Amino acid sequence: MAEVSSISRVGKTEPFFLQVARGQVAYHKTIFKFGFNPDIDDQIETVWSHGGLYSYLSNAAQLSISSSSANDTSNGTGARTVSIFGLDANYNEIDEDITLSGQTAVTSTKSYLRIFRITVRSAGSGGANAGVIYAGTGTVTAGVPANVYATVEIGDNQTSMCLWTVPAGYTAFLVGTDVTVATTQSNKYCKVSLVARPFGEVFQVKDRFLRSEGVLSVRYVTPFRFNEKTDIEYRGIGDSASADIGMSAGLDLIYIKNDPLV
Repeated sequence: MAEVSSISRVGKTEPFFLQVARGQVAYHKTIFKFGFNPDIDDQIETVWSHGGLYSYLSNAAQLSISSSSANDTSNGTGARTVSIFGLDANYNEIDEDITLSGQTAVTSTKSYLRIFRITVRSAGSGGANAGVIYAGTGTVTAGVPANVYATVEIGDNQTSMCLWTVPAGYTAFLVGTDVTVATTQSNKYCKVSLVARPFGEVFQVKDRFLRSEGVLSVRYVTPFRFNEKTDIEYRGIGDSASADIGMSAGLDLIYIKNDPLV
């Protein structure tokens, strides 16, 4: 069915961000990056399901896509096919589809400098990935690569990693964010940091919150601006080795082509 034209084209109003999401504003794109880390203590960790501080690829590489379960395969009961999304050596957006082969790694056709999302596209009778799906490099043992750059937790059918890199030729604007912190421990808190690394520089704190429990949602009146090739992520650190903090975070971004004529 054809896309219905925006009502703003006939003299009425419609929210700008709805028009962008519908693909009706040229050279504008949106992305919502969310992540979850189930256990943060007194070491800085990125908000992603694999845990620990995220390590970025330094050079573009073909990735090994595998699962911890033999049931995630082309004719298995778990996940059968996935799509992977990221950036190439020149920071241009790329993606491809992969047919899984259980714990045996399948090598991506394209080379990735960044990978920021994996989505399960089809599955067997289980309806979801039976094991943890990995994207990484190095030796793969029982479906787990030596260097992990993205994971899909069991049953999620999509990555949960609150990090993203601005593609080449675009400028990104962070319009909103949300953070949830929870722990079963008493009198524990988490220092939450929004950090960004401009191209060729180091990670810098852009916003920071202290939370013991609860949800924080922020809409920025003046959106944060991030230039092309900037890495953006959420990090957290608890106040003790027994903090046992669970943390989720989301980034609501719009990115706009720098030169529409190119």
